[in-house]
Amino acid sequence: MVEDWLALIGNMNTAVRDLRKASPEVMKIFSDMARAAHGGEALNGKTKELVALAISVAVRCSPCIAYHAEGAVRQGASQAEVAEALAMAIYMGAGPSVMYAAQALEAVGQMATKASKPA
Repeated sequence: MVEDWLALIGNMNTAVRDLRKASPEVMKIFSDMARAAHGGEALNGKTKELVALAISVAVRCSPCIAYHAEGAVRQGASQAEVAEALAMAIYMGAGPSVMYAAQALEAVGQMATKASKPA
C-alpha cells in the first residue's frame, strides 16, 4: 500500500477545519466556488469527479486525489472510467503523472472497498 487514503482524508479534514477557523472569509469563498463548479447541467457529477481526479494527478496533489477518488466512487465511476481519466492525466502530465495515477487508482480501490462494506 502506497498510502492510507481514508486516513489522509481524516487528517486533511482536521487541517482544513483549522484553516476554515483561521481564514473564514477565504474558505467561504472557496466553498462557494466549489459549489459553483459542481453546479451546472452540461456535465454530470461523475464526469466532474473524473475530471477533478485527473487534474489532481496532473497537478500532483495527493489530498486532492483522495477527495476526488472518494467523489468518483460516490458518483458511481467504474474502474474502466477511472482508468481512462487517469490515462488522460498521464498523457498530459508525463512521467510524474504515472506515479500519481498509480496512487489515484489505489485510492479509488480503497474508497470502493469502504463503500461496499456495510456501515
